[in-house]
Amino acid sequence: MVFDFGTLVASLNRLSTSDHQSIVSINLFVALICACIIIGHLLEENRWMNESITALVIGLCTGVIILLISGGKNSHILVFSEDLFFIYLLPPIIFNAGFQVKKKSFFRNFSTIILFGAVGTLISFIIISFGATSIFKKWNIGNLEIGDYLAIGAIFSATDSVCTLQVLSQDETPLLYSLVFGEGVVNDATSVVLFNAVQNFDLSHINTSKALELVGNFLYLFASSTILGVVTGLLSAYIIKKLYFGRHSTDREVAIVILMAYLSYMLAELFYLSAILTVFFSGIVMSHYTWHNVTESSRVTTKHAFATLSFIAEIFIFLYVGMDALDIEKWRFVSDSPQLSVQVSSILLGLVLVGRAAFVFPLSFLSNLMKKSPEDRISFNQQIIIWWAGLMRGAVSVALAYNQFTRGGHTQLRANAIMITSTITVVLFSTGVFGLMTKPLIRLLQPSSKHLSRMISSEPTTPKSFIVPLLESTQDSEADLGPNVPRPHSLRMLLSTPSHTVHRYWRKFDNAFMRPVFGGRGFVPFVPGSPTEPSGH
Repeated sequence: MVFDFGTLVASLNRLSTSDHQSIVSINLFVALICACIIIGHLLEENRWMNESITALVIGLCTGVIILLISGGKNSHILVFSEDLFFIYLLPPIIFNAGFQVKKKSFFRNFSTIILFGAVGTLISFIIISFGATSIFKKWNIGNLEIGDYLAIGAIFSATDSVCTLQVLSQDETPLLYSLVFGEGVVNDATSVVLFNAVQNFDLSHINTSKALELVGNFLYLFASSTILGVVTGLLSAYIIKKLYFGRHSTDREVAIVILMAYLSYMLAELFYLSAILTVFFSGIVMSHYTWHNVTESSRVTTKHAFATLSFIAEIFIFLYVGMDALDIEKWRFVSDSPQLSVQVSSILLGLVLVGRAAFVFPLSFLSNLMKKSPEDRISFNQQIIIWWAGLMRGAVSVALAYNQFTRGGHTQLRANAIMITSTITVVLFSTGVFGLMTKPLIRLLQPSSKHLSRMISSEPTTPKSFIVPLLESTQDSEADLGPNVPRPHSLRMLLSTPSHTVHRYWRKFDNAFMRPVFGGRGFVPFVPGSPTEPSGH
């Protein structure tokens, strides 16, 4: 009986110590996030820095301090968890990007985005996998199998769409923003699909049928994930339009919008679909319908709630990666051969450079062949910016690397430790160097970016006012296409003016069928005391 009591006391003491450590960790991270926001504000006008790089540097500095305090035994207070990243941190970032994206500019370049994001990622995946297999097999790295080399291709094909949001502006460079960020979202989804396929497929017998099965699996995931996001967004619009929670409580209205957004992501995870694509298209649909069905106060609240959650998640991710980069356990395995670790990181970085160049320039050429208007074609300077801005690797690559090469954030194999440390090195270098140089490169190659933005995009710049709606769009007016755009009467005219034509037919369908059911812009919410609730138009 005494033994049982002593065990219980010991268990309670361990639990108390664990709780105290969690409280210390949370306090430190909240303080660091506040520091990142303050320093980022002070560096707002700096042409080099942004919040992502600031958070990464502060995370590294904090890791060094903890390493010194612990006597070289520990450098982080939280172990990197891919579940934490994919389930809690990534959804608000991707949803907010879809919620704020300028839909007209995005869908005008949709074919190019898919070309870059799907075909381009596959090309990059093949080049990186083949290069890693050819080179690393000759080196004394350790026991890596064919599945590991293919996983490396998927890991380093994933661009950092989070950092892209901060180094590009959709007001100043709408074409570049739409292409690079849109490609980044599709790219992340494609990389995750390829990564899962590598883990689930029998790689001992690779043949044509396996390759076709992989392509079919990707097409199924892309289509089903997109449809799920659209359906979830339309369901939220219909519920809020019919029930109109705002007549009694704007809190319920805001809550249902936020929860339906997160539900779309979790449903995709439940059905093993691409949650990134689902939540992105859910954000686009909810910005077009749901957001216009709520009250004015709820619009302001949801706009800033999504933006704030996304902002905090971005900072948290880079703090997390920066602190975890100095985890002494992983570096201990490569301490006896630092030259090998540098060589592996350099080869991987070179493969990333070559893999991206191998599809950006050829696919840009193909895309330009399909564009009739010179304004919609991608110039050589813009191709260089697209190539450069997509070189950054971030938390998606780190999360996939941990998933492949560790168990619970830890590894005891030398080869796996080398791949983890090399991934962290590539992420730190690419984010620091390529991220710092992107803004100056844009200013150098696109000196008249504001004039270019007016020429490329007919949409107004994003309002800075707190009350002015975030998602004002020119898509509701017949005049936005210009008086000289002819109505298509043949297939040839349809192919010569595809963006205008598709947009015209979509607007007619939207006004005739979608908005009467799901509301949207022009819908006037029910006001207590009015005889009837107006329908969306």
